[in-house]
Amino acid sequence: MAITTVTMARAASDRRATPQWWADAAGLTAGVTLLIVTALWVSGGGVRQLIGGGADAVSSAGRLTGLWSADLLLLQVLLLARIPLVERAFGQDRLARWHRWTGFTSFWLMIAHIVLITLGYAGAAHANAFAELWEMIWTYPGMLLATAGTLAMIMVVVTSIRAARRRLRYESWHLLHLYAYVGVGLALPHQLWTGTDFIGSRAATAYWWTLYAVAAGGVVAYRIVLPLWRNLRHRLVVDRVVPEGPGLTSIYLTGRRLDRLPVRAGQFFHWRFLDGPGWSRSHPFSLSATPNGAGLRITVKDLGDGSARVAALKPGTKTLIEGPYGKLTGESHAGGPVVMMACGIGITPLLALLGELSYAPGSATLIYRARTEAEIAFRGEIDWFAAQRGVRVIYLFGSRARRPSWLPAQYASHTDADALRAMVPDIVHAHVYLCGPEAWTDAARTAARTAGVRAENLHTELFAW
Repeated sequence: MAITTVTMARAASDRRATPQWWADAAGLTAGVTLLIVTALWVSGGGVRQLIGGGADAVSSAGRLTGLWSADLLLLQVLLLARIPLVERAFGQDRLARWHRWTGFTSFWLMIAHIVLITLGYAGAAHANAFAELWEMIWTYPGMLLATAGTLAMIMVVVTSIRAARRRLRYESWHLLHLYAYVGVGLALPHQLWTGTDFIGSRAATAYWWTLYAVAAGGVVAYRIVLPLWRNLRHRLVVDRVVPEGPGLTSIYLTGRRLDRLPVRAGQFFHWRFLDGPGWSRSHPFSLSATPNGAGLRITVKDLGDGSARVAALKPGTKTLIEGPYGKLTGESHAGGPVVMMACGIGITPLLALLGELSYAPGSATLIYRARTEAEIAFRGEIDWFAAQRGVRVIYLFGSRARRPSWLPAQYASHTDADALRAMVPDIVHAHVYLCGPEAWTDAARTAARTAGVRAENLHTELFAW
């Protein structure tokens, strides 16, 4: 049998869950930083100038929006700095959403800052606003760099809009997204050379230097140093490549001391295969087998975004990883009913979880959605789980329903929640794990909540970027 069914990772399932107080403390800290920068603005005479009206009031509002923008921008960097405690506390899905919201909010505050500061300075000098902006760019220290940084941020924001993202390959989008770091770096000189709210007091200077150092340190430590150390320690290589079906390929990997790799079933890595041109572009793939200390397995569907390359990998190909990431794990499951709901390639992390979780025969249900029976992956392993561990398996075949639904078209007469209750009568007491395309996952999550599943027992991993 495959490694997902041979050895169950008991050591992984015994790891302690991240305490809820850590998540609460992290969220509170983020809010406090905004209060701090507002207090720095107040102490610098911001409220007095705002009340005074006129050009000074406009400039004061511009200063405040600039402070909020800079603070949120640095928080945005920290959100996806891959800090392990933050990852385990919130999960990739939630962090990605917050990263997106924070990024767009920071961007529009930055635009407001530029407009308000320009209008305020122009009003004070009785000058044309466009002429004043040009004068600021060319004569103020650091403003040329800040302008270049602003253009980089505009490019990142435009390519992050959903309509634009759908037209870009994952590799192209990821490369363009890295320019956000360029934008942050180019803004720093302007803020520290000319921003009175940054250098106007020792407290302000200490705060901003500390925040920049924490953001930069988080990126260096967890995006560069930790992955480098793990790759040097574990030295992963491709062991074999196994076709699983049309457009579906499994990669088995071996390495050194994999029992010390802190990964759980349900998590994913960013993978780089050193097989020639294009190796520098990473791809997020979930483990499709329970990690057992001896090897790892991922299963990749050819989606036309570079993922097809894995089918041509040769044994012995060196592999680089970043991770593990994701919170679709069994750390909060202490026993009891389990329901797995998968759509398409979303079966991969759930298959790994079936090998790790502790459940009694008959108390686990796998609901697997696919267009046709030919698209079912790992049929042999699923049959093994059904025969050896008593997993109830429900296959849902057919075309999509015409309404937003996790059900196929032939079940469209049923409500999503009623169909789920009929399939799993004790769904209200179960831990439910979902993985699939974004729209399908949203519909399945809504159905589970409507059917009575508690929020803390509902675990998702969106299959999207």
